[in-house]
Amino acid sequence: MSRPTLFALQVLVAVVCIVLWQVLSTVPVFGKILLPPFFFSNPFDVFSQIVKWFASGVIWKHLGITLAESILAFVIGSLGGVLVGFWFARQPIVAAVFDPYVKMVNALPRVVLAPIFALWLGLGIWSKVALGVTLVFFIVFFNVYQGVKEVSRTVLDNGRMLGMSERQLMQHVYWPSALSWMFSSLHTSVGFAVVGAVVGEYLGSAAGLGYLIQQAEGVFDVAGVFAGMFVLSAFVILIDFGVTLVERRLLVWRPTVDGRG
Repeated sequence: MSRPTLFALQVLVAVVCIVLWQVLSTVPVFGKILLPPFFFSNPFDVFSQIVKWFASGVIWKHLGITLAESILAFVIGSLGGVLVGFWFARQPIVAAVFDPYVKMVNALPRVVLAPIFALWLGLGIWSKVALGVTLVFFIVFFNVYQGVKEVSRTVLDNGRMLGMSERQLMQHVYWPSALSWMFSSLHTSVGFAVVGAVVGEYLGSAAGLGYLIQQAEGVFDVAGVFAGMFVLSAFVILIDFGVTLVERRLLVWRPTVDGRG
């Protein structure tokens, strides 16, 4: 399937969902509104709220704060996950010693950690960054760890037989193997970095998209809640697009789906 066709189908799905939402929230079906506006609002009101936010400029401050928190959480969590994942994969004894502790920390509910981080780091951006890091780190860590462990033993033996040093093996064997796994995790991590920032803002903040959503929810402004979620979704898609561009640049050696390089 060509890229324009795929994009057209993706847009079509969105259009159909929005039209159905508008119809079911405004037009009676058998004498009854299936999606009561008080609980579901409607696309027109949501779009009007988004336009109002951008026209007045009120959204930019909140968007900038959430963007800063998300990028910091994404970068710190990703770097930490890559470094520790490589270290554990290359040091089996270290991985075995810390294995139960990694699983234990990963199992902790992140929502429980949010108020603890707020207590330790205050209500500024760093408590939100810390929450995002806990979400991003483990996703990247487990993927990089598995990517390095999945390196073919035959490829390693051939490399050593050709006289490759450990540094050369890292650069030409381990790193390319881990890259595909790493970028797969980064696409997922983008969303989790934003989730960490927004959840932290929702639980305690004076600015950010999570704060906007929490304020709208507090006065039963359903259109405001949906508007915040739509802005957030567009925000995540843009960041993920940036990750995709970097991935294409670094993985130029990888064959495409149709088999062409």
